[in-house]
Amino acid sequence: MTNTYHIPALLNETINGLNINPEGVYVDVTFGGGGHSRALLSELNEKGRLFSFDRDIDAFANANDLQQDRRWQFVHSDFRYISQFLDYYGVEKVDGILADLGVSFHHFDTAERGFSFRFAGPLDMRMNRQGGKTAADIVNQYTEEDLARVMYMYGELKQSRQIAKRIVKARTEQPIERTEQLCAVISGERFQAFVNEKSDYLTNMQKKELTLVFQALRIEVNDELGSLRSLLSASLDLLKQGGRIAVLTYHSLEDRMLKNFFRSGNLAGEIEKDFYGRIQTPFRIIEKGMTASAEEVERNPRSRSAKLRIVERL
Repeated sequence: MTNTYHIPALLNETINGLNINPEGVYVDVTFGGGGHSRALLSELNEKGRLFSFDRDIDAFANANDLQQDRRWQFVHSDFRYISQFLDYYGVEKVDGILADLGVSFHHFDTAERGFSFRFAGPLDMRMNRQGGKTAADIVNQYTEEDLARVMYMYGELKQSRQIAKRIVKARTEQPIERTEQLCAVISGERFQAFVNEKSDYLTNMQKKELTLVFQALRIEVNDELGSLRSLLSASLDLLKQGGRIAVLTYHSLEDRMLKNFFRSGNLAGEIEKDFYGRIQTPFRIIEKGMTASAEEVERNPRSRSAKLRIVERL
């Protein structure tokens, strides 16, 4: 397992795209390993301020070098509450918001967090382990219909009903509480085959299916799309005129929501036009879908699925 908490994708492109005002107020809603936050702070002078959110308290352990910086404030919270916390700190408007929606290396590579089928561990998947339902709770308590809904909506799995049926049948024999158990149920393999990263013999189709099942459960556990909707809605009021929001997405569900919101200015994605047929939107598109270069992907293969979108508040 790697000791690297996270390597941010498209780091320079994201920071440059925010067009940093050295005296501005910025929010990094996904602190993680702190790569984006440190890069942002390096662009600010003594009058600038940065608020870094993360719902996982593990992330704070990466911030020893920042804790004495008076420009910086860590917020241990889901970023859906960005407006409430900024109001608490007396901030009405910000110059920029940054969100890296990818799961950190730390989460994927720490077996006891249960985010990856590559490791044997408890079916947890909570970003904040201080409360809330786990992936095991969902797998063992949801009805077959609700499991199928989660798999279809958040994994976009066409075989969602078959997967839900397999899970429900298996849990009548014993609770499904570990990642290797779930893998065995989904792929029909022995539990032990998934211990210590010995899953290389799986077909690409099996790996893709498992990836999407784990993605669906993770999104449901953490209500990731609900948090994103709240953040986007809040950005309309929080961003100053000329302020920018930069978001890195890693799957089509996030990216589709983002694209529609940035184009229309509303979560429904409904385009409004004026008398002359011109689209009415509160944003100007700065970057509409940048991906990592071949060189970056070679250095950091996990950046392959990253897509960067940036808009400016009109």
